Amino acid sequence: MKRSLPFIAGAAVLLLLVILSTTGKKPPLIPADKTHRAAISDESCGPCHGPGMPSPLKAIHPPKEQCVHCHQRSR
Repeated sequence: MKRSLPFIAGAAVLLLLVILSTTGKKPPLIPADKTHRAAISDESCGPCHGPGMPSPLKAIHPPKEQCVHCHQRSR
């Protein structure tokens, strides 16, 4: 019984990490409108979502040069 306790504790921690990693907030989808159809790379997002532009990203936004890495196209 003493030998299985560390295994059970490790399995519980692993299960907790899996649950936490799958229940997080997902990034919003790239809209399927006319404006965003042309957005095929990270560089095409800057003209609207860069600093001082019409729809700038919030200051708390994670790394801003990997848009299509996180955001998926809506269908």
